[in-house]
Amino acid sequence: MRADVRQVADGIHLVHGSNTNWVILTEGDELTLVDTGYLGDRQQVLDSLTAVGGAPEAVAAVLITHAHNDHLGSAEYLRCTYGTPVYLHEAEVPHARREFLQQVTVGQIARNGWRPGVLPWALHALRSGGMTDVPVAAPEPFPVPGALDLPGRPVPVHTPGHTDGHAVFHLPHAGVVIAGDAIATAHPTSRISGPHLLPDMFQHERARAVASLDVIAALEGDLLLPGHGPEHRGPIREAALQAKERAL
Repeated sequence: MRADVRQVADGIHLVHGSNTNWVILTEGDELTLVDTGYLGDRQQVLDSLTAVGGAPEAVAAVLITHAHNDHLGSAEYLRCTYGTPVYLHEAEVPHARREFLQQVTVGQIARNGWRPGVLPWALHALRSGGMTDVPVAAPEPFPVPGALDLPGRPVPVHTPGHTDGHAVFHLPHAGVVIAGDAIATAHPTSRISGPHLLPDMFQHERARAVASLDVIAALEGDLLLPGHGPEHRGPIREAALQAKERAL
């Protein structure tokens, strides 16, 4: 299966993997990779870098929105193989090392198995390596506050709730927010389309996830790139508030 690589703005590519998105930011010969899909998505990740005219060795850094297995899958591979630094919010660094795990459990999946889409999603996650431990041995906190000196000049914004250290990435010059799992636009376990929170079983602290939507609503832009689902075009504020309204 090939990844679906779409240029959504100048130098910005949204990639739909097997069930999770990642984003590639390009600037000259260098790239920034935001999230890395499941372990089983590795070849798709590598192929997507080639598809935008890059290569794994050209990735200046891997940025991780949060350390769930479907976003962290190839981060350690890139770090070990190419020396690529892996950056997360400081609160998410120990999560990436797997000092603890804030992720949906087998028990939660079993209790929600009656819900539409949950069992097919779980089977896909299992086949894609979603239950395989994928720690990053030496993750690093974002090196500076504000815009990072990387292709795309992404600005990390702490949006806890889905996990303690979840972060979105704001690209002010392009009017883009890379939302990770703070906002989804579609998911196999949800019947909602358009901006919304993922189902409760995926949220570490749902109340904080809802509160973080106000943080996102304050960001300027008109293009939302979620970790699950298609891109959403329209004011970021309206997308965040729509997700909040659906959550209340």
